[in-house]
Amino acid sequence: MWSNILDRISFISLFLVVVLLPIFFLPFTKIPIETSKGLLLVVGLAISVIFWAVARFSDGKITFPRSNIVFAGFAVLLVVLLSAFYSSARDVSFFGTIFDLGTFWFIFAAFLLMFISSVMVKDIKSAQMFLFGVLLSTVIVMVFQIFRFFMPEILSLGVLGANTDNLIGSWNSLGLLAGFSTLLSLFVIEFFSTTKMAKFLFSLLIIISLFVIASVNYMLVWELLGLFALVIFVYKMSFFSHMKQAEDEKVNFPAFSFAIIMISLLFFMSSQFIGAFLPTRLSLSSTEVSPSFSATILVAKEALKKNPVVGIGPNRFGELWDLYKPASINSSIFWDASFNSGSGIIPTFASTTGALGILSWLLFFILFIVSGIKMLFINIERNIHREMASFFVLALYLFLASFFYSTGPVIFLLAFAFTGVFIGLSSSRENGEVTVTFLHDHRKSFFSILALVVVMVLSAAVAFKYIERLASVSYFGKAVQADSILTAETSITKALSLHTNDLYMRTYAQVYLVKLNSLLSKNSASLSEAEKTELQTSFDQALSGAVGATTYNNKNYLNYQTLGNVYSTAGALGVKDAYSKAIEAYQTASTFNPFNPGIDLAIARAYFSDNKTKEAKELANKALELKPNYIDALVMLSQIAKAEGNSTSALSYAEQALSISPDNKDLIEYVKTLKGSGSTPSN
Repeated sequence: MWSNILDRISFISLFLVVVLLPIFFLPFTKIPIETSKGLLLVVGLAISVIFWAVARFSDGKITFPRSNIVFAGFAVLLVVLLSAFYSSARDVSFFGTIFDLGTFWFIFAAFLLMFISSVMVKDIKSAQMFLFGVLLSTVIVMVFQIFRFFMPEILSLGVLGANTDNLIGSWNSLGLLAGFSTLLSLFVIEFFSTTKMAKFLFSLLIIISLFVIASVNYMLVWELLGLFALVIFVYKMSFFSHMKQAEDEKVNFPAFSFAIIMISLLFFMSSQFIGAFLPTRLSLSSTEVSPSFSATILVAKEALKKNPVVGIGPNRFGELWDLYKPASINSSIFWDASFNSGSGIIPTFASTTGALGILSWLLFFILFIVSGIKMLFINIERNIHREMASFFVLALYLFLASFFYSTGPVIFLLAFAFTGVFIGLSSSRENGEVTVTFLHDHRKSFFSILALVVVMVLSAAVAFKYIERLASVSYFGKAVQADSILTAETSITKALSLHTNDLYMRTYAQVYLVKLNSLLSKNSASLSEAEKTELQTSFDQALSGAVGATTYNNKNYLNYQTLGNVYSTAGALGVKDAYSKAIEAYQTASTFNPFNPGIDLAIARAYFSDNKTKEAKELANKALELKPNYIDALVMLSQIAKAEGNSTSALSYAEQALSISPDNKDLIEYVKTLKGSGSTPSN
């Protein structure tokens, strides 16, 4: 009796996690949409696990599905755990800034969601609740977004900005969710027995979903949608029709599947003309930049050479990108961009967790696909559950989306939740379950109860710790958007007191650098004793934040770049050996990002400020070699030439910079100044 009630509460909590994932966020806060979804995941899973564990005390047995997919999932978890443990920046690999998608704890939560779903959802009724609950939430997301196209400010809710900002995360992820909604509705129309009114409503949902997909106009969505619609069309026309005919039932032509295939093909073939129509009419513009698949594979290959077994550690793709990115990237406007993920979520994990990570993910997906194919085709004569087929196909769609694109948490987590339901349904029908009883054996009882208590305590502790760290995000947001130094100083200090990481510490250092520069802007002779003391304190705090960031993660070039900036500012104050320390910090940063011309230019500026023009010229030229159209490097060389008394070269470099950016007012004034000083134009 009690176990049934507790299991029901556990199921409801799990149900709410999965169903609310697309629509959950914290309005009127400084917390980003994707970050806020972690709160739902962690708290909801903790409640579900705790009540499930308490229910086991009541009935004295633990039941879980006998599935190779589950054991393959545990293998993935073990590899990610080992990779995080041997990472040189464990805090980054285990948790990151705030439960980052690439971390061990996030992937642990994803597989836990899959496992709990497989344990709690074993019957058709529960599966249908999940299916239609998720469908309803996607409807809400898309209808809300369509209204936001026309009323972005009214429906901003204190979090959303432009009309492309949405409840899922990235703009392309919204398109992928709309594709998921289309396939789900299509599955219901083609394979489920429904009333005419229900079919009309699902048809309307397909139209709404296609409208959103056309508005996003992300080619991957059309490709996946067309491919899966083709699979559904062929499946119904062949295998499913054969089964229906054997039962003397009428088989309707899958017109909806055929129509979606044609629409997808139309947009695929005419993406520039037809695809751009809706985004242009609705004034929708969103630029998402990520490494290409080939660049991600290149980075992964280089990473495997250096750390072949367990990789550099999860959540550290950004460091790999900085080390091994193609030098040709400097010719683009993204030369200084640092990407935290590759072309997709799964290739990113493959890049950071080594050969063992690649093999474990391959094993997981092979077993998943083999189980699904067996269910779809080999067991067709056994009148398989339509729900089981739909969960497999939809999970496969979501995993493919996560392979080719960094989808964010919603798509990725839904893939695991649907996989879990597929495992639960197939195990209850085909594979069977494993049941462990422990109340009648004292030894089993002791260790089982101890394990359940540990699970409950850990679940509660993790939830409380996560909530504390989540609170820091709001303070961090206030610090970044503060309109006064005092507000920024107070907010970033509170954020660090709740959660320490290198991003917060770099921001802490930058806040005090701003404060330091504001004091420096005053005449040094007019500074009071209190202001001089505050000047020293601000420098000490900035240095403390920068050094703390390098201690937290000693492989991130941004941390050393921040440290170099602090010492460069100290050099302007006349602090002894500050420029040499700045150069040392910048050089360390350069070892972790060797193809970044901005770091070489920073070293050149430090040398130039320290009156070492020869070294400054060498580094500025090196920066220019890496990026031939680097305006700042040309200006630096012009300033060096001017300091050396070579006014002709100074003007030549300045004119080269101006030719790259002819409308730059600062450059125009600089060139006029050089000409006015008596220089002759270069030929």
